[in-house]
Amino acid sequence: MAIIRWNQDAFPTFNRVFDEFFKTEFPEWSRRNFATDGATLPAVNVKETTDAFEIEVAAPGLSKNDFKIEVNKKTLTISAEQKTSSENKQDNYTRREFSYSTFQRSFTLPNIVDESNVQAKYSDGILYLSLPKKPEAKPVPARLIEVA
Repeated sequence: MAIIRWNQDAFPTFNRVFDEFFKTEFPEWSRRNFATDGATLPAVNVKETTDAFEIEVAAPGLSKNDFKIEVNKKTLTISAEQKTSSENKQDNYTRREFSYSTFQRSFTLPNIVDESNVQAKYSDGILYLSLPKKPEAKPVPARLIEVA
């Protein structure tokens, strides 16, 4: 038979759990970033063509007025915010419900994007963005040079 040494830190006691819970101004659960737990960001597809970069953002249930699209210092930022509220009044009570959802995605743009001509369209739950390339970044077809 082997002798095993008791490790008092292996199993929390009630006093230790209680002390851990109140050792800070706020319990640990209140400082967590709930945006990373169970929250989802819309799926994004990015495709490069010869003339532009095409971005598709899956954002069903939103309207085109919910989006804010901004280009600043080579960064494209897509954000959306949706607020809803409802109120139901009965004889002896009032029930109010509020809902709020938001997201933000940022993309660093390559130097070949013409930032002044970015276009966006929202259709059937998908936000479409077209980021055209600068003329000098587009491929130039080969040309035949005659010898004089």
